[in-house]
Order: sequence, then C-alpha cells, then structure tokens
Amino acid sequence: MVTTLTVVMVCGFLVVLTLLVIRLSSTGPTLPEAIALPDGITARAVTFGEGWIAVVTQENEILILNSLSGAIEQRVKITVGEN
Repeated sequence: MVTTLTVVMVCGFLVVLTLLVIRLSSTGPTLPEAIALPDGITARAVTFGEGWIAVVTQENEILILNSLSGAIEQRVKITVGEN
C-alpha cells in the first residue's frame, strides 16, 4: 500500500511539473488572427472586453483596439513612480 501511494505521488508530481513547464514556457499572449499590432510592437498582456481589446506592450503603452476592425482607438503611455 505504501509503495502504491509513493508511485501515485511521484506520478502526480511529474504531471504538475510537466504542466508548469508547458505553461511557463509560453511565448506570451496571443491575439486573434484578425488583430495585428504595428511593426516593432510586442504584446506583454492582453485583456478582452466587449467590443475592445487592451494590449499592454513592451514599450510601456496600453493600446485599446477595436475588436472587430483591429484599429487602434486609443493609446495610453504608462509612467511609473514619478512623485
């Protein structure tokens, strides 16, 4: 019984480890194929809303895109810690 429990625990640990490696090795957020970012801009995070998509870029900007056309509706520059 102890041997069976040990085998089950080792298999569970390997499954969790494998899932973590797969999840953390992801290249980043993916956008729908209809949406294309301007050249040289890389997405850091993506949020989907009703009728809009917000993309946080590596250049510390938030781009608000129309979810149907992919057009940039608003650009917000992020500034950090200037007190």
